[in-house]
Amino acid sequence: MHNDSLAMLGWREWLTLPALGLDTIKCKVDTGARTSALHAYHLEPFEDAGVRRVRFRVHPVQGRTDVSCECVADIVDQRPVTDSGGHREHRFVIRTPVRLGNLEWPIEITLTNRDNMRFRMLLGRTAINGRFAVDPASSYLQGKGPAKVVS
Repeated sequence: MHNDSLAMLGWREWLTLPALGLDTIKCKVDTGARTSALHAYHLEPFEDAGVRRVRFRVHPVQGRTDVSCECVADIVDQRPVTDSGGHREHRFVIRTPVRLGNLEWPIEITLTNRDNMRFRMLLGRTAINGRFAVDPASSYLQGKGPAKVVS
């Protein structure tokens, strides 16, 4: 059922993960994926004042491994995830705000190495449900382009 009051997303969009310090990251809007996934490597779980946290690095710019950001987030879960290729892995799950267009809300994201994938992030259907409708023939309906990356 289509709801005309929902904002529209294209099949790819630019978004912000402000609590992780990621100002712009290109994502693939993936209604086939239940959970959102973020490219992460050098995952290092630790405990801080009784809270389970994870420190990790992200290559936020598609096709550039020379640009890297360190992020820290609370771990909300660790669960098995089956990717589109049928491979199963246990992933850390974090909960962090996402900003897309003029909306900001908290989403769950699994952390996995996506270096060999075209997009550094997948925005899954749980994150967009009730907020957006998706037009698979369009791109960047919530705004074009990142801030310039200076390395």
